[in-house]
Amino acid sequence: MTAESVSAASPPGPVADKRLGTTAARGALVTMGGQGGKILLQFGGIIVLARLLSPADYGLLAMVMAIVGVGEVLRDFGLSSAAVQARQLTAQQRSNLFWINSLIGLLLAGVVYACAPLIAAFYREPLLQPIAQALALTFLFNGLATQYRAQLNREMRFGRLAGVEVIGQAVGLTTGVVLALRGYGYWALVAQQVGQIGLTLLLLVAATGWRPGLPRRNADMQGLLRFGWNLMNTQLITYFSRNVDALIIGHRFGAEVLGLYNRAYQLLMLPLNQINAPATTIALPVLSRLNQDEARYGRFLLHGQSVLLHLIVAAFAFGCAQAEPLIVLVLGQQWAPAVPVFQILAFAGVFQTAAYASYWVFVSKGLTGSHFRFTLSSRLVLIALVVTGSMWGVHGVATAFACGMALSWMWGLLWLRGSGAPVKGMFGNGLRVIVAYGLCGVASALASWQWGEGLPMRLAIGVAAMLLAFLLINALWPAFRRNVLAILQSRALLRSA
Repeated sequence: MTAESVSAASPPGPVADKRLGTTAARGALVTMGGQGGKILLQFGGIIVLARLLSPADYGLLAMVMAIVGVGEVLRDFGLSSAAVQARQLTAQQRSNLFWINSLIGLLLAGVVYACAPLIAAFYREPLLQPIAQALALTFLFNGLATQYRAQLNREMRFGRLAGVEVIGQAVGLTTGVVLALRGYGYWALVAQQVGQIGLTLLLLVAATGWRPGLPRRNADMQGLLRFGWNLMNTQLITYFSRNVDALIIGHRFGAEVLGLYNRAYQLLMLPLNQINAPATTIALPVLSRLNQDEARYGRFLLHGQSVLLHLIVAAFAFGCAQAEPLIVLVLGQQWAPAVPVFQILAFAGVFQTAAYASYWVFVSKGLTGSHFRFTLSSRLVLIALVVTGSMWGVHGVATAFACGMALSWMWGLLWLRGSGAPVKGMFGNGLRVIVAYGLCGVASALASWQWGEGLPMRLAIGVAAMLLAFLLINALWPAFRRNVLAILQSRALLRSA
């Protein structure tokens, strides 16, 4: 294994090809079904907890997570992706990876616990010290769980993985709601995090049936560690660039303003994470196996990108157009100041979605060194934009973040020229979907403002206008219509990929 290519072998023969396509198709359906359950749980949790807790409660948790969350990148060390993407993985290599992730998780838990006073001092908020110390436990749990989750992913046992995550999330949410009802405030959010991660670990151990052996030096770990090192460096830069906004807002403007920004950002990330995560779970092992067949690789990649774009960009376009009725009716009037922030961040989410296919290419082709160099260049620009935007307050931060995401998407496509990926098709997919659903969103916003009386009526008219605009664009734009029809035939296309 080399630093640039820790590739997965293509399955030999048509029988194996058919089996791979069938597994991918079944996995897509099972995983998306599980994600549907997770979305309902998360959305229900957002609604209930937003009415029980204040923006300041969310702001306190966001302050801690913006700093300690970097430990999750260090804890993984890129080794979960290395395990999934590797051509072959012996039992001893898997055991060694488990102990490495577990040791890193234990060390990070100790570091976060010890540094909790420094976190509180940075924000000038004493309440953050016990919060950080409680959350330190999650690093140990996640370190122990890393290779169990990677094993289910590598073996394409998507049904079990989806079931584990749904149950863990449901129990964590229940814990948070019960504590919020009892008046525990921000501790309800802390308990939700710790409870969800702890139960998920236990369920993963039971679902895999795997027990790690003792660590040994004779296993060849060099290629896996090199792959993980490059990927971790990339993820560190990405993490910091995505959280510099929260750091600046929390430090300069306080917990309440950060709480409003955080809820807007989390509403944005809900569909993005819950659809991208299973899409990536399915795409990476399949693309890694199709790596040697450029035509099939391109077909699968473009189809996966289309599905992701249509689902998420449509949601963001509608959410941006109807942000006020959605947020006020769902979360309550106290969250109304988050409306303009959410609308700005929706643009960031659109371009972030378009860029996910580039990430699939980098990882599935083993181009982690190239990915690190690209991320370093693009994210430094993003950080500079966000720091500059903070001069204009929270809205300036959100606008700068959206501009940085747009630049990163286009720069990533230019970077991948010559990689063997269908770059022109990836750009065409993205531009077509963004323009089409952008027009739908404009139609929804204009119609609701023109004819809507009161927030519920505005929302109803906005939904109708969005659907009518979608049908009209389908009728008038053949390329867009072909995309939509292809998505409806996803199972057949996954089999042929």
